[in-house]
Amino acid sequence: MTFTMNNQANVNSASAEASIVRRKLHPLVDLQCDRTWFEELQSRMAKNGPWDDWTLYQLSMEAEQAKRIDSFEQLQCLRTLPSFEPMPHQIDTARKVVHEMGGRAILADEVGLGKTIEAGLVIKEYMVRGLVRRALILVPASLVLQWVRELNSKFGISAVAQKKEHTWQYDVVVASIDTAKRDPHRDIILNQDYDMIIIDEAHKLKNKKTTNYQFALQLRKKYCLLLTATPIQNDLDELYNLITLLKPGQLGGQSEFAANFVVDKRMPKNEDQLQDALSTVMIRNRRGDGGISFTKRVVKNIPLELSPEEKALYDAVTAFVRDRYIEDGVDMMSMLPLVTLQREVCSSRDAVFITLVNLFKKTAEDSPIRPKIWELVEFIKQIKANTKAEKVMELIQQINDKVIIFTEYRASQEYLLQFFRSHNILAVPYRGGMNRGKKDWMMDLFRGRAQVLIATEAGGEGINLQFCSNMINFDLPWNPMRVEQRIGRVHRLGQKEDVKIYNLCTLGTIEEHIVNLLHEKINLFELVIGELDHILERFESNAGSIEQQLARLLLESGGDTANLEEKLNHLGSTITKLREETDSPETPQGPTILAQMTALGQKVEVRP
Repeated sequence: MTFTMNNQANVNSASAEASIVRRKLHPLVDLQCDRTWFEELQSRMAKNGPWDDWTLYQLSMEAEQAKRIDSFEQLQCLRTLPSFEPMPHQIDTARKVVHEMGGRAILADEVGLGKTIEAGLVIKEYMVRGLVRRALILVPASLVLQWVRELNSKFGISAVAQKKEHTWQYDVVVASIDTAKRDPHRDIILNQDYDMIIIDEAHKLKNKKTTNYQFALQLRKKYCLLLTATPIQNDLDELYNLITLLKPGQLGGQSEFAANFVVDKRMPKNEDQLQDALSTVMIRNRRGDGGISFTKRVVKNIPLELSPEEKALYDAVTAFVRDRYIEDGVDMMSMLPLVTLQREVCSSRDAVFITLVNLFKKTAEDSPIRPKIWELVEFIKQIKANTKAEKVMELIQQINDKVIIFTEYRASQEYLLQFFRSHNILAVPYRGGMNRGKKDWMMDLFRGRAQVLIATEAGGEGINLQFCSNMINFDLPWNPMRVEQRIGRVHRLGQKEDVKIYNLCTLGTIEEHIVNLLHEKINLFELVIGELDHILERFESNAGSIEQQLARLLLESGGDTANLEEKLNHLGSTITKLREETDSPETPQGPTILAQMTALGQKVEVRP
């Protein structure tokens, strides 16, 4: 009897327990359940082995929840990037490339807005969806390691830098396009199928007759991204070539494109149809768009008085150039190297010395010009100091932080390196001609140990220096776009400090007038690059490059400072007028620029 009652009690207990389990676990997840019951259930389930453990069950549920896709429009890769938060415009761009453009697009954001991040999001999204495994990324040699670092650190993509032939067999390879197009690498690459190809600085493919373009055209790819801040530079045909590389036939044949959309090489027609065609393959975000914020630019022009010896050299070189102009006529191509002499004097005695020696060697021994060249070399021997270098050292000591110095001349760079070394300031160079490994090494030294990076124009493109917020223009290019490219190395997304820009200019020289033109007349440092490049396109369309026009004005002034200043003021006024016309949709010339900008697939902001 006792056995029967106990047995019945056990049955009732088991039935009650089963009822509880059914009641509590029917939703499978009931975290509000009674704690006592929960502990009892864990105790009983533990007897049946680890597969019944409640913690493992919860982890399994979380894993399934993480894999759930609420909307196909979402970027799934964002869940896999917990330590990296892209900006809204970058997410929108990646979403549009994946969902609207089929993975083939030109990313044409203005400088500093993160085209690399957008490309990284696209490739990561396709990888998460299982659509991309093998990818090839072709970039300028100086950017290879930068791309590898960003893909690895920000996106968790195991990218490798190409070094040996066997490297091409890795799934994600970053390589210099100049290396990739050469044998034996060329045949290895062209015999492979890639899920995705990314080409940075794609404007260098604008000419379809080049080996770069023909090589890129032959790549076998499913998806393709072309990255460039300047999809149109001199000719609408350049834009046609890029889009044909991306999506052959998108704009029809070359003659069909010209007939439908081109008035002349710089002016489009049928803008609405052209915009519709381009909006399916091109995205361009602008600095002026809402939600994209940058730190301030603090610009300071620093006028300097040359020493008597330096001024004597400048005056002697100016007279030499003027005399050659009078004797040889107005052949600008032959005069430009001589104008460069004047610019070099404003930089350093070392820069002008090398040019004079080379000019002396090329001049016939019986030429009357030869002794005049050597007289200039004698002037150089009298110069014992560099006014600019001494001022730069003073600035560096005041700043007491990392500084990048830009100069146009290799000889000035070498002089500054020696000058800083003699004053116990650790500085490293960055220039064209260095191989990829050395450039990367210089960047690592600057990031870690050196206070100063001295860069020639090779440092004005591609590299990111957000960890530095101080820039000194030892000498300024005459092309405002090149100045903006320099500034874009430090004034870009990710920069947390206001960027301080110091422009050195020597009084009583052409340099003083150029700084005044760029800063006061063009307002270069207040313009965003989207405005600047289109203004210069208009300005240069009829009269040649701005460098040529400045050189012509310098020569025509005949050494008369007042005359030169008047001509440069007129030049500045012309550019200012073009800026006003560009901003206004009502002026007759306005729509040309506006049409080009809207043709890039962006909304144009017309400022009041």
